[in-house]
Amino acid sequence: MTEKILFVDDEPILLQGYERLLRKEFQITTAVGGSAALSMIPHLGPFAVVLSDMKMPGMDGIEFLRKVKTLAPDSVRIMLTGASELQTAIDAVNEGCIFRFLSKPSNKEILIRTLNEALEQHRLIIAERELLEETLRGTVYVLSEILSVVSPAAFSRAMRVRRYVQHVVASLGLGSPWKFEVAAMMSQLGCVTLAPDTIETVYAGGELSPQEQAQYINHPRVAQDLLKNIPRMEPIAWMIAHQYESSTTDADSDEVESPDVCLGARIIRAALTFDSLLRKGHTRVEAAHYLTKACPGLDKKIVEAMVELEPEVNGQNSKNLQIFELENGMIFDQDVRTDKGILVAAKGQEVTSPLLLKLKSFVGKGSIASEFTVSKRKSL
Repeated sequence: MTEKILFVDDEPILLQGYERLLRKEFQITTAVGGSAALSMIPHLGPFAVVLSDMKMPGMDGIEFLRKVKTLAPDSVRIMLTGASELQTAIDAVNEGCIFRFLSKPSNKEILIRTLNEALEQHRLIIAERELLEETLRGTVYVLSEILSVVSPAAFSRAMRVRRYVQHVVASLGLGSPWKFEVAAMMSQLGCVTLAPDTIETVYAGGELSPQEQAQYINHPRVAQDLLKNIPRMEPIAWMIAHQYESSTTDADSDEVESPDVCLGARIIRAALTFDSLLRKGHTRVEAAHYLTKACPGLDKKIVEAMVELEPEVNGQNSKNLQIFELENGMIFDQDVRTDKGILVAAKGQEVTSPLLLKLKSFVGKGSIASEFTVSKRKSL
């Protein structure tokens, strides 16, 4: 995809001059004034570079580029300034608002060199982000696999909560949906430190002893400690740590988080509560009625989204297969338990390579049967 550059100025004649001067070297888009440019970015972007004049009526270059930083953080920002605005431009560079400033007037050679350097900076930003996202995706996959093997019940609940959170986030049109999905997937990670019977008792709606309850209620903080040192996972770890709190507005006043992160914690709490009610036999309408009381102030759109999401349907074309016939991607249509009642794989759980190795180990010991009821796919 061709890298686009946005020029912003309050004088149309100057913008036309930039287009004539640079159109052979770059793909140029122009906007008259900051307000017009901000409205163009979501529809005509992404822009690799945004270059703005400093002195514009209504919204000056500093204010405009600050808003660009929020709206399109990957865009490299350049400002054109006059001699009298030099100190203001230097301050903007120091604040991280802009990548570089150019003094007016700038000749073609300097302008082309600066734009090429800005494009290279943009490529570095994108490459670093993609590397971090791939690393993060791989880390989440590994942690999810560990959870599925160590605690099938916790993993099964995390996948159900993920499904609710995905639907709610899509319904609300929230940005960066991946971080809410990852928070839901990792919401039960701290359960790896709990005894399997404790987890199953909770998910079955049973009563815990005071000691077990104290251990269980601490699992979100355990997950936070495991995740917070992974790059870009800090806000996700915060959502998970606060998943049981009735309000995240004033929670941990020394930890300041953005409104969307606080909203994420509330969505996860609502999904967990809703899932628990359904598992106890309540209808979706009954669960929604209880949810509005249990989570006062919860946006009614969140509740409505959970109610409208159809329950999962068991996989179609179920078959009884031997252990050697199982393949990655198949779905268990039964709980798989040992002869002592220990849960090895939960109903609805996907067959993966690590889980298959675990099953083979139990089959080899004679602890579980070698035949399993599975389906090829899960229909939602």
